[in-house]
Amino acid sequence: MGLLSRFEQKLEGTVQGGFARVFRSAVQPVEIASALRREIDNSAQILSRARRLAPNDFVIELFSTDFARIDPIGPQLRTELIEDLQDHAAKQGYTFTGPISIEFVQDSSLSTGRFRVRSQSLSPVTQQGAPVRPTDSQISRAAAYLEVNGERVPLAPPGVVIGRGTDTDLRIDDPGVSRRHLEIRLAPGPDGIQASVHDLGSTNGILVNGHRMHEAGLIDGTLIRAGNTTMTFHTTSSRPSRGY
Repeated sequence: MGLLSRFEQKLEGTVQGGFARVFRSAVQPVEIASALRREIDNSAQILSRARRLAPNDFVIELFSTDFARIDPIGPQLRTELIEDLQDHAAKQGYTFTGPISIEFVQDSSLSTGRFRVRSQSLSPVTQQGAPVRPTDSQISRAAAYLEVNGERVPLAPPGVVIGRGTDTDLRIDDPGVSRRHLEIRLAPGPDGIQASVHDLGSTNGILVNGHRMHEAGLIDGTLIRAGNTTMTFHTTSSRPSRGY
């Protein structure tokens, strides 16, 4: 019996369903499992001879009728799909930067029986060993903030050092990020906060709005990429940040 057949049998038992009857002409859960495997196979990045980095955050886009059929069994299906991906990754030698997340969403541009998978690698972000969980008021009082992997990180002068090491101000557990990768510097100025980003001699360098740079000024909306992680710089004051 093939691996996908075993997956379908296991999933049928979990949700007490007969998928062939319930999903007759719609998206089949076994098709989603197969597509997720192909997604990580096609997206895996080489870290070393024995390790490859696979995406861990997935969005599955479905037409409204397929979404309505899958939504009632979503939690059970999500659990089975995650376990299936973990088994596949272990056999292929893939590694994940964080927990696997799968979300089902509706997309009116698709049709019944068609679906789309989007993926990305999201690494845990911590400050002083604790998850980043600022309140809205903390963000509004900050001079600026970073949006990284779904988290908002408040910033204040003189700035923060970002990297994979435990001695950084903001730690990103991304294998493509150096222990001390970059520094964001902030200073008050007459026309608003002045902000800049500086590469600290990292192995893979930094991209600023898609361009490789050693240092660059930052304004609201600037994109910074380090390793597999993209950060967006934002200001919170009415006067914009001025790079220098």
